[in-house]
Amino acid sequence: MPVVSEQPQGAEPWDEWNPTEESTRPLRGKHRIAKQRAGGVARGGAVLGVGMIAAVGAGGMATAQDKDPGAISVPDLDTAADTVRSIPDQLPDAEDLPGIGSLISDDADDPGSPDGADGSGDTENAATGGTNAGEALRARILAQAEQHRSTQDTEAREEAARQAANAAAEEAAKRAAAEEKQAKAERAREAAEAKRKAEAEQKRKAEAERRAKLARSYTAPLASFQLTAGFGQAGGMWQNDHTGQDFAAPNGTPVKAVHSGTIKEAGWAGSYGYRVVLKLEDGTELWFCHLSSMTKSAGDKVGTGDVIGRVGSTGNSSGPHLHVEVRPDGGDPVDPLPWLRAKGVDI
Repeated sequence: MPVVSEQPQGAEPWDEWNPTEESTRPLRGKHRIAKQRAGGVARGGAVLGVGMIAAVGAGGMATAQDKDPGAISVPDLDTAADTVRSIPDQLPDAEDLPGIGSLISDDADDPGSPDGADGSGDTENAATGGTNAGEALRARILAQAEQHRSTQDTEAREEAARQAANAAAEEAAKRAAAEEKQAKAERAREAAEAKRKAEAEQKRKAEAERRAKLARSYTAPLASFQLTAGFGQAGGMWQNDHTGQDFAAPNGTPVKAVHSGTIKEAGWAGSYGYRVVLKLEDGTELWFCHLSSMTKSAGDKVGTGDVIGRVGSTGNSSGPHLHVEVRPDGGDPVDPLPWLRAKGVDI
């Protein structure tokens, strides 16, 4: 708009000015406002450039700096110049802009930068400085993004390492628990085996002691002998199967009481020849047959090893031997050898 001022008193009247198309045509290319570099103007340009970078992305500042500011048509150049000079004072400093000042503060404070605090440099340097500031900001953004990505990668690797360590610790704990369980089972098995062996050894010792004790109370009927006809054996010398065990020995060999007891019978018994019947305390009867002589009579008490007669060949006999029968409770005969061995007699 044209600037209108009052006419001073006493002055000649102004000519009336009527704008025409010719007079209002923009003075394109004739009147340009030179860009100011002094003081806040440079700083204001930096602020505008940084704001433009933040809005459109890094790298756009150079385009903004290179753009032709365009022609300015002003009727009153002095008034327009004063208005332009006052713009930097109304703009905030770049350092005061949120999130922007911290990014360019270093460049703005550098005395050697194109837009330094000293305000030196021409219009070309200002454009170059703006471009460098945009590239610096872009480089800082990329560096921060790379640092953030590197931090995330590091955290991911650390988390993976922690998870791997935890998994390894859990696996080691499970393996240790399984090994401990196996070792415990092995110890239990060894303890059970040791107990079984100890019990078996204890039983063996008890049996040996029992047999030793029986051996002291039971004895073989002859000190020296040879086993001949056995229990249940068939033959023509007896009417039925053999009912006892034959001990071959020389005629007159002493016959001993196998265990302590009472002489029930002593005398002639037909096919048995001379026979001595020894009754034990449990009722078992022992028959000693084919004797050549008898040294005990009915009713006599005898002890283990006492001589009760001598070997002969009386009755139904083919030669000198001792025929022994074992009859539990005086009943049917049983095999003498297992009975004597169960009593600890070594035959």
